[in-house]
Amino acid sequence: MASEKILEGKKAKVAVLTEQLQKSVSFVLVDYQGISVEDDTKLRREMREAGVTYMVEKNSLLRFAFKNMGIDAFDDVLHGATAVALSNDDQTAPARILGKFAEDKDDFFNLKAGYVEGVAYDAAGVEKLSKIPSKEVLLAQLVGSLQGPIQKLAATLQAVVDSKSEDSAA
Repeated sequence: MASEKILEGKKAKVAVLTEQLQKSVSFVLVDYQGISVEDDTKLRREMREAGVTYMVEKNSLLRFAFKNMGIDAFDDVLHGATAVALSNDDQTAPARILGKFAEDKDDFFNLKAGYVEGVAYDAAGVEKLSKIPSKEVLLAQLVGSLQGPIQKLAATLQAVVDSKSEDSAA
């Protein structure tokens, strides 16, 4: 009887995990073995501030959740200590935060794989995703690049208006 109860609990856990992964726009798998409590606390705080859910999960449960989703791209990386970071609204936040952290702690904290809006990425792909600026930064860059030409246009139009008013005054 006890094993039946445990099996039902695991099935419920897989169902919840599957739902969380399906609702997310992106997630990243990492090998976190050897991380200190201080570093883990700092990482989790940064994840929370960015709206990213970060959890350590059993590989077998992740494997079943991915199977429920029809994903088999991660079977090769589901070994060792695995944590998953997922975001429901920012496609690059998990990769950006974990990529930055992995650069600092490359001796024990490694990116395994990732998934963004239906596309699976290996560790190298996740590393490339981690270099993409946030949506807010990209929008600020766009506004900044548009601001210069608009100011030049406004100055040119003002010069034309000023020269017309000088001509009519004379």
